[in-house]
Amino acid sequence: MGSFVIPEDERWGNLGRAVLFPRAFARRARYAPLVANARRSFAENAEGDFFVDSSCIDCETCRWVAPASFGSARDHAFVERQPRTPAEEHRALLALLACPTGSIGTRSKHNVKAAQSGFPDPAAEDVFHLGYHAESSFGAASYLLRSSIGNVMVDSPRFVAPLVRSLEDSGGVELIFLTHQDDLADFEKYRDHFGARVVIHEDDLGPRTKDAQLVSSGLEPAELAPELLAIPVPGHTAGSMCLLFRQRVLLSGDHLAYNPKKQHLVAFRSACWFDWGEQIRSMERLLAFRFEQVLPGHGHPAHLTARQMHAELEACIRWMKARA
Repeated sequence: MGSFVIPEDERWGNLGRAVLFPRAFARRARYAPLVANARRSFAENAEGDFFVDSSCIDCETCRWVAPASFGSARDHAFVERQPRTPAEEHRALLALLACPTGSIGTRSKHNVKAAQSGFPDPAAEDVFHLGYHAESSFGAASYLLRSSIGNVMVDSPRFVAPLVRSLEDSGGVELIFLTHQDDLADFEKYRDHFGARVVIHEDDLGPRTKDAQLVSSGLEPAELAPELLAIPVPGHTAGSMCLLFRQRVLLSGDHLAYNPKKQHLVAFRSACWFDWGEQIRSMERLLAFRFEQVLPGHGHPAHLTARQMHAELEACIRWMKARA
């Protein structure tokens, strides 16, 4: 079992993502609106109240937060079907709040304050999606775990007052677990506000994380609490880690996600910033662990039986090796 030590450059960030998604980033650079603009609404949007405008960076957030309403075009999201029920409208409003670029709008007024109370949003038992994704991390998801050592934030959302108040009412944040160096968003603000300790792998230490209190090293998993296991998974970055919660939920960062079009687990070959072969070996090591749910930073979540998840992971490894 590995351990954490007290420590005595972020290299890619949006630069790599701008290379992968040039048109989306070009649109964002031109417009950069604070709120969605109906005049820039995509033609594909279903007629009605909700719309997506041309500042969308195609981060996928709305498509898994509110799959009944949002669809995918070649390089952007759009409203595929207007919400038909109060529940669907609530999910669409959560997607609006979570959107990192403010690209989702409505033509009529809604009770956004009521929707704000929807975050943190339950994702599993004692696991919550925090919403409020940040453009600086290309819309990566972040989560909150209720654990025996207190509340654990996995990666970081934007620092916004409604979420901060909700976290205060829920007991604050004891620990911030950073899966890797890309998706830092506003972690410093949450760290300072709640006095939280920060966990990161030493191979992903950079200017913003050099003062982290707990630094993992090597490839051995390290126990943060009886139900929390940090698993190094180098590949996407040199210091990528997953967090395994209660042998049920894998918070996978940018290491592993579900692709609904391919209908299987995937890794991001075109967004592997460190070493694809190393990422394959990291994926193989995950076979030793039991989990039923994958909650990624980017991409869609997956929820299967443990047996199905193991089979899916084996299939993902074969898929990755075919792309080596």
